[in-house]
Amino acid sequence: MKLQHMQSCVALLFAIAGLTQGVAAKDNEDENDLEHWLPLAQQGDPSAQLKVGLIYDNGEGVPIDDVVAIRWYRLAADQGNVAAQYNIGLMYDYGEGVPVDDAEAIRWYRLAADQGHASAQLNLGVMYDTGEGVPENNAEAIKWYRLAADQGTASAQNNLGVMYDNGEGMPVDDVEAIRWYRLAADQEYASAQLNLGLMYDNGEGVPENNAEAIKWYRLAADQGDATAQLNLALMYDDGEGVPVDDVEAIKWYHLAGDQGNVSAQHNLALMYDMGEGVPIDDAEAIRWYRRAAEQGYAPSQQNLGAMYYNGEGTKKNYVRAHLWFSLAADQGSEEGKNNRDIAEEQMTRKKIKEAQALAKRCTESNYQECD
Repeated sequence: MKLQHMQSCVALLFAIAGLTQGVAAKDNEDENDLEHWLPLAQQGDPSAQLKVGLIYDNGEGVPIDDVVAIRWYRLAADQGNVAAQYNIGLMYDYGEGVPVDDAEAIRWYRLAADQGHASAQLNLGVMYDTGEGVPENNAEAIKWYRLAADQGTASAQNNLGVMYDNGEGMPVDDVEAIRWYRLAADQEYASAQLNLGLMYDNGEGVPENNAEAIKWYRLAADQGDATAQLNLALMYDDGEGVPVDDVEAIKWYHLAGDQGNVSAQHNLALMYDMGEGVPIDDAEAIRWYRRAAEQGYAPSQQNLGAMYYNGEGTKKNYVRAHLWFSLAADQGSEEGKNNRDIAEEQMTRKKIKEAQALAKRCTESNYQECD
């Protein structure tokens, strides 16, 4: 009996791209001559103290020394230097020169944010949004995102769009979400371009428009956004807004799959499995099914099991077939469960126990020991 593969491609990913992480780049200046800045810093000049901190932070002509850097930042920050306050916040946020301390990071971000520092406002918004160092508070997150967004910070504009999109801290408002996504997308911010593409794809806040969706997906995909690459591939695969083009679909599946996108990996395996846009290549199908299966993706686990059961691209191996069917079944796959039962009809009790032990080892090792 030859087992069939699941043939349907994964549907479009309609989940909104995640919140942008806070800005991590430290404020800097052009001049990096320690001999010039150190005497001024020692005389108490806060701008010079900031600069000496940056020199040690970035290793400009000296070995990187985060401990020395934060000491100079603190001297400048205590005099109200906004860039130094922000940089200290980053040091506590990322554990550079000090242990990670979210509460201290928030304290310094707030001092800078209260002086209008846009990146500090963004990062403070992220802390409230994710509940790092403070109780999660959507209203406070929105407040700080808006202040940064009003200064043109693209990541804050995107995050504010996400809040309106998901109805976090406010009623869902697709029109307002689109407005903020567009402001960020027009600054070539990839996550916002993806999100704007999704709004046109789903007809949320705007009439459904595949051509506009493709436009924004492509802009994000060209910047390397894996979800946009996947969605663009699916548009070509399904002929939505463009003629069906398997070759173009494969191109974008490859790009997303190479970044670890599990849906792209599965769909690419299907293309090689079914010979769509490429000659049938069972070995290549196995390779891509395996990559997705090792991320716990049940449809790929099921199809990989079928490859081993049927001896497609590899020698028949009922133990490995049973392994992958079992892993899919453990995630609720009825097809995996049924195929595991079929495989057992071809196996001795000893081989079944071997397969069960292998599945246990595979799971416990987080898919590192599956052979």
